[in-house]
Amino acid sequence: MKESLERLTGIGNRAGSNLPDEPTIGRNDRSVSPAAIASVQDQLFAPGKSSRQKYAELVVGRPGIGALIKYELIVMLAQARSGAAGLALRKALYPLLLGSCGPNVVFGQNVVLRHPHKIDIGRDVVIDDSCLIDAKGETNRGIRIGDRVFIGRNTILSCKNGDIELADGANIGFNCEVFSASKVTIGRMVLMAAYSYVIGGDHDFSDPARAVLAQERVSAGVSVGDGVWIGAGAKILDGVVIGAHAVIGAAAVVRENVPARAIAVGIPARIVGSRGNTDP
Repeated sequence: MKESLERLTGIGNRAGSNLPDEPTIGRNDRSVSPAAIASVQDQLFAPGKSSRQKYAELVVGRPGIGALIKYELIVMLAQARSGAAGLALRKALYPLLLGSCGPNVVFGQNVVLRHPHKIDIGRDVVIDDSCLIDAKGETNRGIRIGDRVFIGRNTILSCKNGDIELADGANIGFNCEVFSASKVTIGRMVLMAAYSYVIGGDHDFSDPARAVLAQERVSAGVSVGDGVWIGAGAKILDGVVIGAHAVIGAAAVVRENVPARAIAVGIPARIVGSRGNTDP
C-alpha cells in the first residue's frame, strides 16, 4: 500500500517503474529545505506586524507606503474594468508595476499580479481574463514570460519562493496551474492543454502519526522541454524532467522522467511509443 501511494504522489523511491531509470535527459535533483516554503497562515498571522505590512509582503512585495499606494491605485483603476477601456488601461498601467514588459502585451479583465516587480514579460504576450500571476517569495527571482506566450483564462502561475520560466511561444490553456517552490521551466513552443497542472512542490507523509500539513514540504522542481504537448487534465509531479517534443496523454499522472520524443499515457504514466529520432 505504501509503495502504491508513493508511486502516485511522487514521494519515495522511484524504482519499480516500467519507465527508464536513467533517461537521456537526466533527473531534476534540486531540492528546497522545508523552512523555505512558508505557509500563508504563518505569514498572515505572524505576530508583531501590522495588517498593512502583511498585505505588502503577501501581495505588493515591496515595503513602504509609496509602493502600496501605487499598487492599489493601478488595481483600482484598471484590474476589473471591462471592455476596450479596461484593455487600454491595463496595457498602459500594468507595466508600471512589472519588472519589465515588452510591447503588445494584452492583459485580460481581472488579471491579478502579486509581487509584480519580480514578473518580467516579453513582447506579443496574451494573458487572458482572471489569471493569477503570483511571483511571491523572499529570495526568489520570480516569473519570466517569453515572447509570443499565450496564457489562457483562469490559469494560475504561483510561486512560493520559487521561480517559473515560460519560454518563447509557450501556449498554456485555460484553467491550468503551474506551481513552483524551487524552479519550474516550460520550454519553447510547449502546448499545455486545459486543466493541466505542473506541480513543482510536494509534501512528505512518512509519519502516519502526524497530519501531512505538519510534515516537511519540499521541492525538486520540474523541467518541460521544448515542443512538448501536455494533454488536457495531465498532472506533472515534482521532480520530473520531460524531454523535448515528448507527448503526455490526457489525464496522465507523470511522476517519472520522460525521454525526448516519448509518448507517455496513463495513471501512473507509462511510455507507450516514440515519435522517432528525426529532428522536427
